[in-house]
Amino acid sequence: MRTIQYNRPEAVAYARRWALGRNPRYFDFSEIGGDCTNFVSQCIYAGAGIMNYTPDVGWYYRSLYDRAAAWTGVEYLYNFLTTNEAYGPFASEVNESSAVAGDIIQLGNSYGDFYHSLFILRTEPTILVAAHTNDALDRPLSTYNYAVARFLHIDGVNTY
Repeated sequence: MRTIQYNRPEAVAYARRWALGRNPRYFDFSEIGGDCTNFVSQCIYAGAGIMNYTPDVGWYYRSLYDRAAAWTGVEYLYNFLTTNEAYGPFASEVNESSAVAGDIIQLGNSYGDFYHSLFILRTEPTILVAAHTNDALDRPLSTYNYAVARFLHIDGVNTY
């Protein structure tokens, strides 16, 4: 296994292309719990190019009925990215000031339950994001109402 660079420009381009629409290759989860993490996973995949097909703990999407929990679940995506030592993307939790375009933000409530994933389009002069469920393109992070946020920096991609 070797590590390659995450292609941030490709991930950002994908986010800009599909933020206000739906890629027909993927199911739209908006009506059944939300599409935010599905969209963020698509963006990450556009920059990583590799899925992890490990049963139960991987990160992949083949269809509505054949996908990993990490592809569509906020906490599952966090757990996958921050612990992945096998194939696919991996990330570390960073401070807001260390996040860059192509990284992920997850919003949580005052109890520490995280419920929404956002994709960072740019960080200067302010953080702008793309998102699904309540679709957004170039929306300032400051316009969201949340108690806590965590920032996930995609460090690289493990490949074959």
